Amino acid sequence: MISPQERSFSKNARIRARRSAVQALYQWQMTQIPILDVIAEFENERTELKKADVKYFRDLLQGMAQQTTVLDNQLGPLLDRPVKELDPVERAVLHIGLYELLYRPELPWRVVINESVELAKMFGAEQSYKFINGVLDKAARIIRPEEILQAP
Repeated sequence: MISPQERSFSKNARIRARRSAVQALYQWQMTQIPILDVIAEFENERTELKKADVKYFRDLLQGMAQQTTVLDNQLGPLLDRPVKELDPVERAVLHIGLYELLYRPELPWRVVINESVELAKMFGAEQSYKFINGVLDKAARIIRPEEILQAP
């Protein structure tokens, strides 16, 4: 059984992993260096991952890199502009949220959206969190309709 302290650490460690993932995805998008090199840099040369869930960070980045086309194809119909025109930070946050909605069913949809909104508030433009919230809410209704219908 997981103690409240472990659960709290686990939650905070995941939040830190997502924060680092936004930064790493941004770097990957801007430099086009291999994702494994970006992961290695974050793990070996940067301090952001000190209290993060490193395995989750690695899994997120590798998964998103492998599924970039799938994520962009899912995003396209939900946007008011082409995916390529998205701000790189917004695109990174949307990729994290969409990836978690698609490939991390153990995470409740509301948690995924809330965490993505918090990332947008932290790293994005002033009002980008509203855009992130709207896009991921639409995505959740398509990807997880049963879960949403069962929500209180």
